[in-house]
Amino acid sequence: MWKLKIAEGGPWLTSVNNHVGRQHWEFDPDAGTPEERAEVERVRDEFTRNRFRIKQSADLLMRMQLTKENPRGPIPPPVKVEEGEDVTEEGVTTTLRRAISFYSSIQAHDGHWPAENAGPLFFFPPMEDLYYPHPLVQDMLWGFLHHVTEPVLKRWPFSMIREKALKVAIKHVHYEDENSRYLTIGCVEKVLCMIACWVEDPNSEAYKRHLARIPDYYWIAEDGLKMQTFGCQMWDAAFTIQAIMSSNLTEEYATTLRKGHDFVKASQVQDNPSDDFKAMYRHISKGAWTFAMQDHGWQVSDCTAEGLKTALLFSQMSPDLVGEKMETERFYDAVNVILSLQSSNGGFPAWEPQRAYAWLEKFNPTEFFEDTLIEREYVECTSSAIQGLALFKKLHPKHRRKEIDSCIARAIDYIEDTQLPDGSWYGCWGICYTYGTWFAVEGLAACGKSYRNCPSVRKACEFLLSKQLPCGGGESYLSSQNKVYTNLEGNRPNLVQTAWALLSLIDAGQVRV
Repeated sequence: MWKLKIAEGGPWLTSVNNHVGRQHWEFDPDAGTPEERAEVERVRDEFTRNRFRIKQSADLLMRMQLTKENPRGPIPPPVKVEEGEDVTEEGVTTTLRRAISFYSSIQAHDGHWPAENAGPLFFFPPMEDLYYPHPLVQDMLWGFLHHVTEPVLKRWPFSMIREKALKVAIKHVHYEDENSRYLTIGCVEKVLCMIACWVEDPNSEAYKRHLARIPDYYWIAEDGLKMQTFGCQMWDAAFTIQAIMSSNLTEEYATTLRKGHDFVKASQVQDNPSDDFKAMYRHISKGAWTFAMQDHGWQVSDCTAEGLKTALLFSQMSPDLVGEKMETERFYDAVNVILSLQSSNGGFPAWEPQRAYAWLEKFNPTEFFEDTLIEREYVECTSSAIQGLALFKKLHPKHRRKEIDSCIARAIDYIEDTQLPDGSWYGCWGICYTYGTWFAVEGLAACGKSYRNCPSVRKACEFLLSKQLPCGGGESYLSSQNKVYTNLEGNRPNLVQTAWALLSLIDAGQVRV
């Protein structure tokens, strides 16, 4: 029986925070009672029977384990609102209690919410897809390098140049491995770096450390074993915590929030990459939050902003409820990272400052990624940066005020400049126009822009309302692929996207007009 292990290390593994945030599955042949094993087989069989109708797992194996570890009281019965019936405050509060009770029951003991990181669509296309065919100029270049340059570089004296280049390349591989505790920046790079270490020395410590991190990339559910990226622990925790805080039920769920606060504090990156990181083409990371956990080490603009926002919200709550707040200097470090990542056009990339030329994308060799060879700006990252800085400015108005005001103003200009003619924004990290529009509106609303005073917000609301179905909204992943808004098959609604749209309309003040 498979068991989910939380915050546990092992041979050949190192950690900067005692493995907080690590999640991996381990097979234990003696685990579970006969009844539990029978239940696992039941849910696996049920998924198999319905796999063409419900394609995504519900993480039932994880839920079975964590709900056992997080006992809870009885959950109130669901609230049903019939057509024409008013929605009452009592009904909403009951529904919130049900939702937060559920989330409290699947929280890990280190404070995060384990989950499969199945959102991005780029884990399996290398096997199921040719999304980005090579341009002719690239095929010509690769052909020349393979048939002409490589044979020449293998001969003396040119072979000395080749050997020197290989040493430089493997030096960068080892630097990345060591500064990410052998997780690397993601699942694609993980394989490449691991193969490079094996080619250099199949018995090396580096290769053994790579092998030890492979379980961090696996996920087990009722649909079997799958490959994911390194996880979305911090990203999920930040939004889950913010959702609970917005409910006005914080005292009832103080234990859940305290554990979440501990995870947020333990997940902030404490140091920059080692040695002369600029010479290794790395950026500052001290004060950042990663997408996953501190051991990963890679700063991300929107994760840092959402982590900052979450930590700031905790700082306004009683320590008796949620534990001691973070030191103010750590807030300052996070702001420093955010400010350092803004591009000249006002937008924010994800990982590091934009410093390469767009024409380099012509040499993107991956075939299943588009616009991925260089950093680019995203409306989602820009919005999160605005929200984090706006809240920080409110609570710490004297720290770097001019820089923060300038950063926010330029970020607003970027969001408004990238709005599409129909009022939407293309979302790169979720599906898709609903997602991008939600983030854009949230960022603008954080700075006082609304349906009343901002044409961009007004157009965004009109776009969302134009896509509303009789009982909500639902957008297909085909929107991401084809870059045209596409409803789910059969015009089915989707709970999450309906909520995104509703949040946008509420924060825009559209209902008050």
